[in-house]
Amino acid sequence: QICLSLVKLLFYLAHSPLGSIVLLDFQPRQFVMVDGNLKVTDMDDASTEELSCKEDKDCTLDFPTKSFPLKCSVVGKCEGINEKKNLFNAYRYFFTYLLPHSAPPALRPLLSDILNATGDLRYGINETLRAFEKVLHLYKSGLYLQKRPLLLKDYISLKGFRTLEGEDYKCWPSYSHLGCLLSIHSAEEAAAICNSQLQCQSFVVTQRRTWTGRPLASFQSRWTDLIPDANAVVYIKRSASSGERL
Repeated sequence: QICLSLVKLLFYLAHSPLGSIVLLDFQPRQFVMVDGNLKVTDMDDASTEELSCKEDKDCTLDFPTKSFPLKCSVVGKCEGINEKKNLFNAYRYFFTYLLPHSAPPALRPLLSDILNATGDLRYGINETLRAFEKVLHLYKSGLYLQKRPLLLKDYISLKGFRTLEGEDYKCWPSYSHLGCLLSIHSAEEAAAICNSQLQCQSFVVTQRRTWTGRPLASFQSRWTDLIPDANAVVYIKRSASSGERL
């Protein structure tokens, strides 16, 4: 969410009515999340000036660990230097820390491609935004899910109940520090996640949603202490419930 919001912001800056805008003091502390969108808190160090040049060798974009040769345009300006400077800063301050983590395994190669392409400045902001929107579409639609055996049949479902909330085993990347709370596309995906975790004996799906509209599921090592909840469904492994009375 943070990276996509940042890319949308940089897309606007690259195509603003004032021209391509560069953020000269590009640091994480200069941004804040407002209602799920990333905002710049300080525009004092923004500029529409692009580096003047006479030939291509005047257009080297330097960073502490990398340098990129750019072209000198016919009007004597380094082509796309503001856009590329913003994008590489997004890569080194945000993408490298956030993109490799927390995505479903099937989507990680796509995010790795974005990371590598922006790190080498092979993508401009237009291509980067298209790549992010493709990943978001796959994520929201569930098209990233690989064909696998149907596992939900191995669970007993109890509509109108949830388990008593409390500290349980933890997982990554959980939305809760008390236990294992993950976003899912469907109960079938939740069953596959539960089967992949040794501690998991049940999971609860409620009407809580993430910013993409995906439901949240709580994965638990127990299934006792059921309490009524008209908006929830408890799924219990048949193997865990055998010999017990529901």
